Amino acid sequence: MVFGTQLHNMLCPYCGEPIQILLDLSEADQEFIEDCQVCCRPIQFSVSVDEAGEPQVRAISENDTW
Repeated sequence: MVFGTQLHNMLCPYCGEPIQILLDLSEADQEFIEDCQVCCRPIQFSVSVDEAGEPQVRAISENDTW
């Protein structure tokens, strides 16, 4: 299991602007909501850590479904 935090760069699903989120890698699977730093709309994040210890991040808008 991987511990610690890691910055992750991605694009906002609403405005398409690049954003940066801080991932807590102490939990293998997690879901959370964080507002975009640019457009302030809520983004739903799903994070899982693969066997190599790399985070897999999925971000969707509140109107999308997993």
